[in-house]
Amino acid sequence: MKALIFAAGKGTRLKPFTDHHPKALAKVNDVSLLERNIKYLQSYGINDFVINVHHFGNQIIEFLKDNQNFGAHIQISDEKDQLLETGGGLVFARKFLDSEEDFLILNADILTDLNITEFVKYHQEKKDFATLAVSDRKSSRKLLFNPEMVLRGWVNIDTGEQRLAEFNKGFKPLAFSGIHCINPAIFGKIKRTGKFSIMEEYLDLMHTEKIHGFEHQAKLIDVGRPESVLEAEKHFK
Repeated sequence: MKALIFAAGKGTRLKPFTDHHPKALAKVNDVSLLERNIKYLQSYGINDFVINVHHFGNQIIEFLKDNQNFGAHIQISDEKDQLLETGGGLVFARKFLDSEEDFLILNADILTDLNITEFVKYHQEKKDFATLAVSDRKSSRKLLFNPEMVLRGWVNIDTGEQRLAEFNKGFKPLAFSGIHCINPAIFGKIKRTGKFSIMEEYLDLMHTEKIHGFEHQAKLIDVGRPESVLEAEKHFK
């Protein structure tokens, strides 16, 4: 199985570090986020990676070269001309991912101990084109799921804004964990082009397709702000 690691973002919340470096090279206990996530996925037998780059992308390329790709097979999806966000980045990397095989997507700034084997097994049992890892944790934006864990909406907790596929019958609000398991069939369903968020596509597709959530209790930290680096250092040695 391949994994696409999103490492292209500007990481503005991690300033001043990201004024001169990509966020994927921010360190937690002296180990970069990118190295941690490569080794995390390798621990589940995944050794084939696509990494998208944009912001200080050459630093990531040099870092991987200096470390012999950590023994992995790595292809670079270089968005040097334009940062394409998650949806555009996925489409741009299609040439590396469009085979018969399911693949994983992971945000480089997420640290977790989610059991990838269980996640992939759940995805393949559901036979979906997309399964999203989600958990019950504090977040201003939540995805909404029916009792069968099928995506039916989205809500901004702070503003009350909602997007629903049907009337909210007490849907379960869960926070997205930045980890997806995807079947390449998704490339035939995405309508947007250029720069866009994959979540926008999911919220459109939920009207006609089943997108399941995989609820987990795993440790998960979004290392997006300087204070979250300190938090991550308590949990990820």
